Amino acid sequence: MKIFHLSAECYPMAKVGGLADVVGALPKYQQNAGHQVRVVVPAYDTKFKHENDFETVHSDNVVLGNFIFTYNVLKETTNKLGYELYLIEIKELFDRPNVYGYEDDIERFLSFQIATLDWILAKNVIPDVINCHDHHTGLIPFMLQFSYKYEAVSKIRTVITIHNGLYQGWFGHDKMHYIPEFDVRHAGFLEWDNSLNSLAVAVKCADAVTTVSPSYLDEINVSANGLESLFNQMRSKSKGILNGIDIEVWNPFTDKMLESHYSIDNFEFGKQKNKERLCERFELDSSKPLFSFIGRLFDEKGGDLLPQASAIALSENFENINILILGSGNPDIETQLLQLQNDYKGNYNVFIGYNEELAHLIYAGSDFILMPSRVEPCGLNQMYALRYGTVPIVRRTGGLRDTVIDFGDDGNGICHNQASVEDVCYSINRAVNLYDDKTGFNKIIKKGMATDHSWERVCQEYIETYNQIIQKNES
Repeated sequence: MKIFHLSAECYPMAKVGGLADVVGALPKYQQNAGHQVRVVVPAYDTKFKHENDFETVHSDNVVLGNFIFTYNVLKETTNKLGYELYLIEIKELFDRPNVYGYEDDIERFLSFQIATLDWILAKNVIPDVINCHDHHTGLIPFMLQFSYKYEAVSKIRTVITIHNGLYQGWFGHDKMHYIPEFDVRHAGFLEWDNSLNSLAVAVKCADAVTTVSPSYLDEINVSANGLESLFNQMRSKSKGILNGIDIEVWNPFTDKMLESHYSIDNFEFGKQKNKERLCERFELDSSKPLFSFIGRLFDEKGGDLLPQASAIALSENFENINILILGSGNPDIETQLLQLQNDYKGNYNVFIGYNEELAHLIYAGSDFILMPSRVEPCGLNQMYALRYGTVPIVRRTGGLRDTVIDFGDDGNGICHNQASVEDVCYSINRAVNLYDDKTGFNKIIKKGMATDHSWERVCQEYIETYNQIIQKNES
């Protein structure tokens, strides 16, 4: 089977969140399973682009309304990622360091989608399936079906994978003319709630819809930032597929970013060595349980709960715990977290920003990972934590509900129901008591490390989805 993945992110080319990890890993496992897989992302001005070799395999102009841009299709020459990686280079729009956050993001990602389809059409590189990821590629299913210029490739089947349904790619009717010409009688597919909505378009027009966990599929039917009724209408072609993790990258036995390697058979020694290195760097006491947070500091992730919850937990357990936070986001949250450094020196520290090597060390050296998310479609941090023998403390939502079971129910972590300071603090107190029970604590760690969240299983579920829509089209 020939498969294209289209995405705004792909690790290690460009990463903002978990989307990049998924698009960087799933294609590799599909390729290993015998399929021909290509990943297409914009050519941002990133370190990966500068440090690797690319060849230009196609060049042309892309028309965006009244604008005309030159685009190049660049191919990474070594296939070092385990699949073919292609970059769509439009210097005026993507020769910038950041993935998102520009006033012309609509123009950027629309041009990316149009250029990709133009390339497929011009070079006759026709896949069986295009797997679109989130709203940044959501117009692909519509254009394939209804734009006149793509009639020759209109039989390509499409899947939209929703990593986060809160972000939908809205834009005004004044930009409808950017889309290659189509019969205006089909304009209703583009519209939702008096605007054009890229995610809604994809859900309406794609042959299949997947979400990144079964629980998240249930949740968006009742809470989806205005698209609840649409998801209910399209439930028959929707499926929740729990994400996996790349167990080659995330392996404490071989991870080059760690101080000490370990496995399920000798995790106590290995984790302690990593913890000592981590605590030395951040001036913490390695004899105390270490609670960490890794992620974006926004309300969606429960980031707004961290300052008060950390202060209360440290006040109540000042002699017994350490807290370390790695993240960035809301400036007010960042400021509050930084202010705590003076009050709880020696028991608390924070790193504002993101550092991949540090993240790996935190997973290995921490005892607990905090994930008090309000919204977590799948979550990967809890899977990384389990893999590295670190007990996740999670709110029961989305993929967290699907992957973490409370130790009180003979599970692999600590769970709470509300995204509240009280629930976070109560869970931390439970964790302190658990930490003191070394036999019980180690049993839970082993249970987590033995959990299979590899992509092999997940890969097959995607292939089954692709086969279903191909066979349906042929019948």
